[in-house]
Amino acid sequence: MIKNIISLAFLFFLTLSYGQQAIGPNNNPFDSTWIKDENYTMKWLVLQDTISHELGEVSTNIQQKGDKLILITLVAMPQLTEPWVDSTIVKLKDLTPLYHSSYNQNRDMVIHFEDRVTGYYHDKKTGKKTELDQEQEASFFDSNSYPYLIRWLPLEEGYEQVISIFDFNPNTQTGVITATIKAVDSEVMEIDGQSKEVWKVQVTDDISNNQMPSYYYIDKKSRTLLKQEIEMPGRRMVMERVDFK
Repeated sequence: MIKNIISLAFLFFLTLSYGQQAIGPNNNPFDSTWIKDENYTMKWLVLQDTISHELGEVSTNIQQKGDKLILITLVAMPQLTEPWVDSTIVKLKDLTPLYHSSYNQNRDMVIHFEDRVTGYYHDKKTGKKTELDQEQEASFFDSNSYPYLIRWLPLEEGYEQVISIFDFNPNTQTGVITATIKAVDSEVMEIDGQSKEVWKVQVTDDISNNQMPSYYYIDKKSRTLLKQEIEMPGRRMVMERVDFK
C-alpha cells in the first residue's frame, strides 16, 4: 500500500513539473513506420579545449525479427582487452523491454524483463556480483533503448517529453527513473557538401543526475541519427556517423 502511494505521488509530481505524464510502452506516442533495419558506425571522439582525440568506433545493428526489435552495439577501442557488446530486445509494437545484456572488460550485466525483473551485475574490478529480482510494477523503457525511441517520437520545434526508463547499476541506482527531452530545435547540417535539415534534440536523464545533457542530430526526412554530443565536465563527447547515405 505504502509503495503504491509513493508511486502515485511520484507520477503526480511529474505531471506538475512537466505538464504531462511520463511516457512508457503503455502510452507510447512513437511512429513505428520510422523503424527500419539499419547497420551503421559512429566515430567516437572526445573534445577538450581545441584538442580532438578519437577514442574508437561504435557500430549499431537494428533488426526487426517477427514481433521483436533487436538492437546490438559493438564498441571498438584500441585499449579494450575484451569485446564490448550491448544487446537489447524489445517488443516491436510498443518497445516494451524483454532483454538487455552488456559485456565488456569492466563488467557483465544481464536483465530479463518478464513478470519480474531479474538478472545480475558482475563488477569485474571488484569481483562483486549483484543479483536483481524485483516486481515489474510500472510501464517503462529499457535505458539502452530509449535513445532509439527519441528518433521515432513526433518531433517538432518546442517538443518536450518525459520518458520512464529502467536502469540497473548497483554502483549508482537501480529501478525506474526518467529521461527528459528538454528542447527540440530545427537546424541545417552540412555533411559532405550536402545540406541536411535535422532535429536537434536536447535530452537529460537521471543516470547522470541530469548533469550531462545529450544532443541528438536527427535527419528530418529519414530519422537517421547523424551525430550525438554529450556535455561532460571540461570536455565534450561526440559521436559522428561514418556513412551518411
